[in-house]
Formats: sequence, C-alpha cells, structure tokens
Amino acid sequence: MSVQPAPPSGAILEVNNIEVVYNKAVQVLRGLSLAVPRGQVVALLGSNGAGKSTTLKAISGLLALEDGEMPRGQIRFAGNDTAALAPHRLVRAGLFHVMEGRRVFEDLTVEENLVAATYALAGRAATKADFDLVYGYFPRLHERRRGLAGYLSGGEQQMLAIGRALVARPQLMLLDEPSLGLSPVLVENIFSIVARINAEQGVSMLLVEQNAAVALAIAHYGYILETGKVVIDGSAEKLAADADVREFYLGMGGHGTHKSYRELKHYKRRKRWLS
Repeated sequence: MSVQPAPPSGAILEVNNIEVVYNKAVQVLRGLSLAVPRGQVVALLGSNGAGKSTTLKAISGLLALEDGEMPRGQIRFAGNDTAALAPHRLVRAGLFHVMEGRRVFEDLTVEENLVAATYALAGRAATKADFDLVYGYFPRLHERRRGLAGYLSGGEQQMLAIGRALVARPQLMLLDEPSLGLSPVLVENIFSIVARINAEQGVSMLLVEQNAAVALAIAHYGYILETGKVVIDGSAEKLAADADVREFYLGMGGHGTHKSYRELKHYKRRKRWLS
C-alpha cells in the first residue's frame, strides 16, 4: 500500500516536511507532512513514541517548553505561517490544544476553569464567552459547576478540558489522547460529543489517539506514524477496512505483538522480488 497524497486545498492546517529535535540531539519527527481540511476530523495514529504528541506541540508552539525546536519545515494555520506566533497568539487566532492528561486547574471550580479560558477571546470584539454552549454538550459540568475541578472524576475532567476549548471558540482543536484512563462507556460518550461538536459547530480537529478504532469511527481522514514519519494515510473508511492496518494498528490480527508497518512493506517487496 502506498502513502496517499495529503487532502486537497482548503486546509485550516498544513504541516509541511517538519523535523523536530529535542535537546539539540534527539530527532523525533523526520520530514512529517499532514493537512487538516476545514470542518473535518483528522486522526493521527501510531504506537507510543511515534511522535504524535510532539506533532501537536509543534503545531501549538509548545516545543520550546521542553527544549524542543523545529529546524526544518513549515506549519501554516488558517493560511499563516505559525513560526513567529507565540502560543497565546495562536490560541487567540483560533487554535486550541487540549493536552494529554487533561491539565485542569484543580484548585478552581468548574466555572472558574471556564472563565480562565476566556483569555483566548481577547481581541475578538464580536465573540463572547458562551458557558451555556459548554453545559449543553456536558450537562454534568453544569451540575458540578460550583465544585472544585480537582474533585471531578477523570471523565468529568476530560469534559472540562474540552469545555474550556469550546469557550475559546476555536477554528481548530488539537486533542491529545482524550480516551486516556477512561472506561469504555466514558470513551464512547466523549467521542460522540466530540463528533457532535465537529458537526454542529464546524470545528476542525486533529485527534491524537491510541485507540485507533474509536478515532477512525469519528474521523474523516487519518495518518499513521512510525518513528516520526507518516507511513500510510487515507480516508478513515479506507484505513479501517485495510487488512494490514487492522492487524498492526487496530489489534485485529490475532498475533498478540506489535509489528512495524515498515517491516511489513519491506517483507512484501522482498517476497515479490524472490517470486
């Protein structure tokens, strides 16, 4: 299977041939390219250490906080090069990163967490905070709005993290492992709400997720990473139906061990050459 070309023009996000290095020594991303079309959900999949979270940090401008840098490549958001934009300016421009581990303010109430997210609306005269929008998608947060965020369950904290993003009225939402540590029932609930937000609010999304099956169920398009490079991409339906993807990334091969998709391609090429 060959790597398909990136989605067509009209993208809210374009990542072009980027490299990322940590501590000036460890290279994590190697010529990575992807695109997120406006209004669509794009899944970014791969095993631990493939470079998924690093990709999101490069997009949201957070690499420097971890001694990371992007020596090559370009990232464009809404048609503009992001290189000169600080993270808070990207947020105010409409790019919101929901980080892995939820990262709520535990000593603040649910509603105070939402108020804190209104900083993202600075400079947008016609845009006002809409907490009712958040509570409409997450009624449980309305019930707990006076309680401290630190006392919420893991699922409720994930709802709050996504709710803060909604307050910011983003054009593009980066979601890093929203299913992490949650029960299957909660995962299904949260992903159904994420799909509704995309459909009803038109928010474009780049979704990093270990649970490939649930990610592809709501995504329009997908990319699979290995060791910092895209090894395959295509429509979500195509990836979910592909036998090799099902075996190596959806856990449906029955072998019990993870294998490299690169190794699979090498094996198939060698088999054809020997035959």
